[in-house]
Amino acid sequence: MPVRRASTAPLGSAILGEPAEPVRRQRIRIQTLLTLSLLGTHFLGAVIAAVLINVVVPGPSVLTGEFVVVVAAIAPAYVLVAMVVGTVRGTRLGLEQLRWALDDRPPTDAQKRDALRLPWRLTVQQGTLWFIGFVLFTACFGIIDASTIPKVSLTIALAGLTVCGFVYLFGEFALRPIAARALEAGAPVRRRRASAGGRFMLAWALGSGVPIVGLLLVAVFSFIRPVTPTRFAVTTLTIGTIALVVGALLMWLSVRASVAPIESVRAGMTRIERGDLETRVVVYDGTALGELQAGFNRMAEGLTERERLRDVFGRHVGRDVAAAALANADVLGGEERDVAVLFVDIIGSTAMAASRPPAEVVALLNRFFDVVVDEVHRAGGFVNKFEGDAALAIFGAPIAAADAAGSALSAAREISRRIVTEVPECRAGIGVAAGRAVAGNVGARERFEYTVIGDPVNEAARLSELAKTVPGRVAASARAVDAASDSEHALWTGTIRSLCAPIRTRRRPTPVMDPPPRKVTGAHATPSSGPGPPVHEKTRKTPPESVGVPFR
Repeated sequence: MPVRRASTAPLGSAILGEPAEPVRRQRIRIQTLLTLSLLGTHFLGAVIAAVLINVVVPGPSVLTGEFVVVVAAIAPAYVLVAMVVGTVRGTRLGLEQLRWALDDRPPTDAQKRDALRLPWRLTVQQGTLWFIGFVLFTACFGIIDASTIPKVSLTIALAGLTVCGFVYLFGEFALRPIAARALEAGAPVRRRRASAGGRFMLAWALGSGVPIVGLLLVAVFSFIRPVTPTRFAVTTLTIGTIALVVGALLMWLSVRASVAPIESVRAGMTRIERGDLETRVVVYDGTALGELQAGFNRMAEGLTERERLRDVFGRHVGRDVAAAALANADVLGGEERDVAVLFVDIIGSTAMAASRPPAEVVALLNRFFDVVVDEVHRAGGFVNKFEGDAALAIFGAPIAAADAAGSALSAAREISRRIVTEVPECRAGIGVAAGRAVAGNVGARERFEYTVIGDPVNEAARLSELAKTVPGRVAASARAVDAASDSEHALWTGTIRSLCAPIRTRRRPTPVMDPPPRKVTGAHATPSSGPGPPVHEKTRKTPPESVGVPFR
């Protein structure tokens, strides 16, 4: 069966509908299926029994005048009554198991067991009617002519067993919605699982074993009451044909009942492979195949949970960091890398927190950091830390970047631009530095994080403070500007003061580059910000420890 068909039939067949459909519609569907299957199997059994007794099985003929009351009155009356009673009682028995579902109540363990045993109880109920018929007709024919007892009893017994087999398989099929609702609430405690192989044994026994036994008994009876070769050949051909047809039908029902759960799991695996981790299959089989369906659902839940944890983990530390952590989960320490660091810090955050409600402050910070994260990710970096009102972004680790400095500078410019229009309530200083740093896992075996330690981190933090005093509020070290690509490098300029303004805690002072004091013509012009030394457009001769600001 194609996967598409299995995926559109959650209960293994479109005839059974959907497990989530209204209970009353499901009740009508089950009632109709049970009624038709019970009527059909009883009618088929009666026809087989009549043909075997009257035509096929050797023995005294029952189509004589002395048997007219039994054949013309008692037999039709009982068959009709048995069909009506069996169908009504069987359907009512099945619907009783839906009472807890109609009342929208979770089933108890006893109700779960009853729902899963219902096909067997239905089979016993119908088999009882055939046993009564077996006793009744054997007695009626035997009273008139005792020599008919072997023939009548054998025929009714074989036909009754065949009917019971069909009742069980059809009942198991029609009652799948009930089984699914019961198993959805959890498998009942102390319940012995039926064997999936039992279905095949039942199909073999009723489709092949019973007819073979019948042929053997006919052969035995032929020694007691000899028959002509022609009659024996007719008997053999007829019973063999019935065995082929009935056996094939029983085997098909058994195979479909066992293959349908496997196909549902296969269809679910196909959807899982396509990325639909929310896939679940309906557990409706009461055998070990139902455990296979339940196991698939547990696997899918595990995959969903793992993906959710990976997604949350990636949101906390960054996708690339998460991938690196999964690849080296137990490795502490790091390696030296050429990285670029972007540090952004909100101006006046203390006053903002004191003048606004906490919820409003959090919402504002989220809008602000949404811009930061968006641009950092767009430029190929990742946000390593959120520190209250500040954020630290890394470029070039853990994934190497061809132009880490250029990406960081580009992100800084875009963040500055977007903050003005998208988060006008916030002002922030943005500092960018580049250089050699150690990147890796820092902490203890039980708790560690991926981070970058080194001079560029400290320098970027200091530059963010400096940036709060310059136009555009963006400042970068000359080392970062020099390391960037030509296209990005051309967007940055500045002037050098004659006296260095050292950044604290650093061994070497970082000369501060002021913004241009006059408007620069060209595509990247920037407004004047006050008096200062003459401005020159930045070239590759800019001292490496200078600080630059972008053209505005």
